[in-house]
Amino acid sequence: MILITGGAGYIGSHAAVELLENGYDIVILDSLVNGSLEAILRIKELTGKEFEFYHADLMDIEQLENIFRRHDIKAVMHFAGLKSVNESVSTPLHYYEKNISGTLNLCKIMSQFNVRELVFSSSATVYQPSDNRPVDEDSPLGATNPYGRTKLMIEEILHDLYKSDPFWKIAILRYFNPIGAHISGRIGEDPTGSPNNLMPYITQVAIGRRPLLQVFGEDYDTPDGTGIRDYIHVTDLVKGHLKALEYLAGHSGIETFNLGTGKGYSVLELIKAFTLASAVNIPYQVVDRRDGDIAVCYASPEKAKKRLLWKAEKNLLEMCEDAWRWQSMNPHGYSGNEAEIEIIAEVN
Repeated sequence: MILITGGAGYIGSHAAVELLENGYDIVILDSLVNGSLEAILRIKELTGKEFEFYHADLMDIEQLENIFRRHDIKAVMHFAGLKSVNESVSTPLHYYEKNISGTLNLCKIMSQFNVRELVFSSSATVYQPSDNRPVDEDSPLGATNPYGRTKLMIEEILHDLYKSDPFWKIAILRYFNPIGAHISGRIGEDPTGSPNNLMPYITQVAIGRRPLLQVFGEDYDTPDGTGIRDYIHVTDLVKGHLKALEYLAGHSGIETFNLGTGKGYSVLELIKAFTLASAVNIPYQVVDRRDGDIAVCYASPEKAKKRLLWKAEKNLLEMCEDAWRWQSMNPHGYSGNEAEIEIIAEVN
């Protein structure tokens, strides 16, 4: 059985579907800070399979221990954590406490129950900003915000953990820019408050929830002057998690993998592709650059291709089509459709 922490969130819910459709048994833990009960119901609807869900926080070590006691957990996919760069700048201590302490609790309980296979959700924000490209796993590290630093600190903790106990099997997956949604349109990205990422902002403008898109800077050294990033479809991303899980079954040690397409698209290219996919014009306004943004950032996914036998398959138009299908079918995200399902709050 696979424990998915943060399984009611954007990436975690897609991972849950992928795991269930590939024959895995799962249990989901989520605090619902960034997740939705409705997502849990829809995972069951899409897969036709049942699993147990715990409304729980990794800060509650007693409850975490009870979950491990009740279930025969073999491995963990760890998505749980706070994830807003802007919010992390405003409340850094909150981010350090939740993301790092929660992971420490998880690793302690995993050790206690002799569960030593872990797939960790990291981020390309751990890399030092640089115009060197593509970014590979050996590129200089140096996060520029508290969110990214929590990911980098957790990576260091996991390396120390492995050094202390070589029976651990750990895959650290550094995401670039996940976008898109499940092809059904039933689960997708539903940010709370103002979106922190470009695609959900575009889709909310397209559906009429926001008047226009702000484009941060048009004077970068790129073909059209806007920043270039590596966008990866969320379903390709979670397929990478399954490949990492399969890899761990046959390899001990700790490995880091970039999950990206290896190709960059500019902000204006993304807007153009979305307009083509949706037939909706996206009004936008160019504003000043944001501090810390760089011109170009895209991944080298070669290590994942060679070691995990994985590569991203979906193109930019497919990413936009699926993102629009999700938003058009769910104009207000999961809001107003919250499921009434049984929540296991405590396990005695």
